[in-house]
Amino acid sequence: MVMKFMPLPWKPELVFTGTSVMGINPETGKFCSHLDLWDSIKNNDYFSLEGFLDVLKQLRIYKTPDLETPKYQILKRTANYEVRRYSPFIVVETNGDKLSGSTGFNDVAGYIFGKNSKTEKIPMTTPVFTQAYDNELKKVSIQIVLPQDKDMSSLPDPNQETLDLRKVEGGIAAVLKFSGKPTEDIVHEKEKELHTSLIRDGLRPKIGCLLARYNDPGQTWSFIMRNEVLIWLEEFSLDS
Repeated sequence: MVMKFMPLPWKPELVFTGTSVMGINPETGKFCSHLDLWDSIKNNDYFSLEGFLDVLKQLRIYKTPDLETPKYQILKRTANYEVRRYSPFIVVETNGDKLSGSTGFNDVAGYIFGKNSKTEKIPMTTPVFTQAYDNELKKVSIQIVLPQDKDMSSLPDPNQETLDLRKVEGGIAAVLKFSGKPTEDIVHEKEKELHTSLIRDGLRPKIGCLLARYNDPGQTWSFIMRNEVLIWLEEFSLDS
């Protein structure tokens, strides 16, 4: 269940996953009891302090720009991370220097701003991804996601040989959200935290990770920045 908390000006999203247990009166055939068991807490009593704090945690401000983002469905939300199913999307990418770095951003941004074979301007999206492909998180690319209405056959070719267009097939990813300036040390710390949680919960993370940065760092207060570390999963079952 996903709903917006309208009383607050920034209208935060509240996300709950779990199991609803409905009791039925055998004589009347009507529901006589209802119990929700959230994935994000252990104490599911009706008046649960843990549940109240879980809701409170979701009310904090994360600034998400009003731009197109890759489509995903939240399958499970735990106390520490979400599990999402991503639809396929296309990126323009080039080599980067590190997960928190910006090397290569001007090149991929130049592609959507018209430096391509058709001088076509393509709408900006969010987030900007940096992806590490190895366990040491050293081999990195920087990526901008292209709009959903584009496909590989209709996109203009890059003018630079160092740029590539690539279709990401989507899949299941575990995601840890955090605010603040995403320095390299912090990103590595968050990746380790997420990876440890996945192993603890019996999930099988793939090698590497992605950092998603949703905000312009020059125009956004650090405490409301939306950043995410994503790790693709080998497989996932709702029973996990």
